[in-house]
Amino acid sequence: MVRVFRNRTDAGIALAARLEHLRRDDVVVLGLPRGGVPVAFEIAEALDAPLDVIVVRKVGVPGQPELAMGAIGEDGVRVVNHEVVRLVGASEADFIGVERREREELQRRAEQFRGATARIDLSGRTALLVDDGIATGSTARAACHVARAHGAARVVLAVPVAAPESVQALSKDADEIICAEQPSWLRSVGEWYEDFRQVDDQTVVDLLERAHRRGATTTSRPGAEQAPSDAPVSMDSEVDVDVGGWALPGHLTVPPGAVGTVVFAHGSGSSRHSPRNQFVADQLNASGLATLTFDLLTDAEARDRNNVFDIGLLASRLAHATDWVRGQRVVADLPVALFGASTGAAAALVAASDPSRPVAAVVSRGGRPDLAGDRLGHVIAPTLLIVGGDDVTVLALNRDAARQLPCQHELTVVPGATHLFEEPGTLEAVASLAADWFVDRCRSTGRSDR
Repeated sequence: MVRVFRNRTDAGIALAARLEHLRRDDVVVLGLPRGGVPVAFEIAEALDAPLDVIVVRKVGVPGQPELAMGAIGEDGVRVVNHEVVRLVGASEADFIGVERREREELQRRAEQFRGATARIDLSGRTALLVDDGIATGSTARAACHVARAHGAARVVLAVPVAAPESVQALSKDADEIICAEQPSWLRSVGEWYEDFRQVDDQTVVDLLERAHRRGATTTSRPGAEQAPSDAPVSMDSEVDVDVGGWALPGHLTVPPGAVGTVVFAHGSGSSRHSPRNQFVADQLNASGLATLTFDLLTDAEARDRNNVFDIGLLASRLAHATDWVRGQRVVADLPVALFGASTGAAAALVAASDPSRPVAAVVSRGGRPDLAGDRLGHVIAPTLLIVGGDDVTVLALNRDAARQLPCQHELTVVPGATHLFEEPGTLEAVASLAADWFVDRCRSTGRSDR
């Protein structure tokens, strides 16, 4: 019978020798409770890196709990496997029901393991995930996704032993996998240890407290320059945006030093993958603005053309998305602004007329402000209307809308541009105008009190 490691401590020491190349990174070592924590403790000691646990829970299919529809982590992180949800025909209510139960257990475990110690921020850092071994890899996969959702710039998975097929499968989820032993046939992880007794909760607590006393759980390694406590962070992650009970896929990007967050509302027949919106988002990121692009409708909803032009529905989804943004710790204190295109611009203007959800600014690209109806007279956010000079019909609609706006506003015409701004240099002009408008208004608004 195979025995390679005396115990988890021995496995951690052996594995740490293979991880020296990470010493130069801004790394946080994360043990998967409970068995991965003793292994992770030795690695954190060797790398002089902070140690924490990554507490994740799978969201299993009702009646098939081992089949994961997704995973959840702390601070409201939610990862949805849309393919599994589709294949099993699970509803949003099914997911939420399981998630609610799992989140209670997740919170209990996090509080039990850490006590009063806060979770270490992963934003822009290397997350080094450690377990005592991998058989199927489902928990490790969930941990990788949750680490990315927490803002980790890079995810490294390290284990003493794993099945080769699991390592291969997980290579899609982790940027790097370090595994000391990959037996061709792995019946169980425990057979690779002389002592594989169960790790209890108190052992996890004790190891975390020891690491904390050593000073490894500070937000940076000893000797590193400390950033101000309110310093912005970096993030570039796929997210699921809660829009009032429904989760819609999106992408949140937070550049260093962000001064505000711009939420995008795409036009009819488009999605979060709109190349024009993505181009503008990239330019806004370069100007120091965080961006959220997300789908305003589910795939099924988008197939009904009535929904595509239901401005009330789209505005409601957009308003909920701004609430979601304000609840994300990485951008919670930043002003929120809206960028809308075509019908999305009408939704943005309606959302900006709600005094209970004030936004810092609105930019409309080739928008249909006429579809906002009488809500135009209630918009309170500074609004920039950008229209192509050759987009004659929409230009007339925007001129009429400008006369109805009671807030600070400007109408800017891009010469030679048609509705989609496909002419050379015209979309660049839109991005530049939008960046200037947003940065000026977000800076004058300052950080949110929310």
